[in-house]
Amino acid sequence: MKMKPTGDLAMIKKINTAIVLEAILKHAPLSRAQISERTGLNKATVSSLVQDLIDNQLVLEIGQGASSGGRKPVLLLFHARAGYAIGIDLGVNYIRGVLTDLEGGVIAGCELPLKTNEQQAVIEQLAACIDSLRKEIPDSPYGLVGIGVGVPGIVDEQGMILFAPNLGWTQVKLQQALEQRYDVPISIDNEANAGAQGEQKYGAGRGIAHQIYVSVGIGIGTGIILNKELYKGASGFSGELGHLSIEMNGKHCRCGNDGCWELYASENALLEQAEPLGYTDLDALLQAAEDGDTRVRELFSSIGTALGTGIANIVNVFNPDVVIVGNRMSRAKPWIGGALQDAVASRTLSYHRERLRILFAELNEQSAVRGAAYEAISRFFTKIKGGVY
Repeated sequence: MKMKPTGDLAMIKKINTAIVLEAILKHAPLSRAQISERTGLNKATVSSLVQDLIDNQLVLEIGQGASSGGRKPVLLLFHARAGYAIGIDLGVNYIRGVLTDLEGGVIAGCELPLKTNEQQAVIEQLAACIDSLRKEIPDSPYGLVGIGVGVPGIVDEQGMILFAPNLGWTQVKLQQALEQRYDVPISIDNEANAGAQGEQKYGAGRGIAHQIYVSVGIGIGTGIILNKELYKGASGFSGELGHLSIEMNGKHCRCGNDGCWELYASENALLEQAEPLGYTDLDALLQAAEDGDTRVRELFSSIGTALGTGIANIVNVFNPDVVIVGNRMSRAKPWIGGALQDAVASRTLSYHRERLRILFAELNEQSAVRGAAYEAISRFFTKIKGGVY
């Protein structure tokens, strides 16, 4: 059977373009000769592919590098401002957004308090945040390349929120609603998955093969990265470890289960326990702890113990290199960190904790929003590497 030579050549060109672009993204500034050395592609092929990338305004020539004997080589750099992405973290009591360039550098931000869980009102506020960020996009060849959204719930492959217990949502077609407003690719995922990707790409998880990101906000979610890949399970719904049972006959949860971890270790659990002390928000509690209020510090410590109890279960199951604590409660590190570490130390198998590190998110509350933007960027790169400019 005869092969189709034209198709074969087109496929080879796509593969080689992806290889060259990946080299520039990871190792720039590079010369054409250095790309050839790194990739094993011959110099003529590299020159042709680089010229395509330059013509499509994805790669820039930035001047000459040091000579190793002959002419000075021209150095190449990825054009990070060729396009922009928007990331959104839809929380239970906030909406956070960022505009980034194609290397994930933050250009602008948006944060709104969320005082309602009514679907249409939330979608309108989410759109208002996106619209304010779109106005900040500078002139560029590709403009807005995509929007990524992290949400506190279970999401299917079509971007439908199947179940978000802390929002009280089921079967919400969020991706479809946003696609009707914006003519760019939209991606929706669980916010803890987005947070895990944000920390892996830009934060505390860089270069670490096995890591679990624990998002501690009104509820608790987890993003699981194994062998540097986001693990999503057979149906794409993994990571709902906030609904691990840690009390057999415990409180009833909105998810339908009893004794869920998030009922004892989340921001919501903290606020419930702080109500008799006269505190109603996290900022006030953090300030009180800073000011030396021993009752508030003890309260944070008990939350840290509950958080460490759940993390110990995760460690015993997954044996990760690191566990990264992120989202709003990461701000309480000075007050929860010690109790958390003690609980993990006393409840994990010695072999599992031998090399284990417990870290707090480098990106603080920005992990999920940065990871959501990264998802939009990575989808754009997939198109580019496939030859779609």
